[in-house]
Amino acid sequence: MNISKHVSMKEGVYSITATRLCIDNIPTEYHLNNMQIVAKNVFEPIREWVGGPVKINSFYRGPELNKAIGGSTKSQHCQGRAIDIDDSFKHKTNAEMFEFIKNELDFDQLIWEFGSETNPDWLHVSYVSPEENRNRILQAYREDGKTKYKII
Repeated sequence: MNISKHVSMKEGVYSITATRLCIDNIPTEYHLNNMQIVAKNVFEPIREWVGGPVKINSFYRGPELNKAIGGSTKSQHCQGRAIDIDDSFKHKTNAEMFEFIKNELDFDQLIWEFGSETNPDWLHVSYVSPEENRNRILQAYREDGKTKYKII
């Protein structure tokens, strides 16, 4: 079963941590529906614009997996409403994808995840619904060993 044209279920639930710790990271119907909405409104338009594969670092994250990686209990990944993407295939840079999302797509949150001032290490994008999306843009950085966010 595929989540969308270019997102397989395997990609949507894959986690090296889940594999290593034997965590069952299977979404419910509710989570799967949210994932399909994110894929349709965020991933597929990016994939089309990029013109080739885009690496998914993280999509659905069940409670046990989220706890194992030290994720926020409020993480939208746990609802199937957030996807982390990366330019591993080098069709576009993370910074170029960031600008495309910011300027062309509707989203709830777009996060420039670490990296440098010219290119993030990866992008976090979440989507809820046209009525609830905040179009909030943040930058993640580390301070005193903790992840912090600033509005950009």
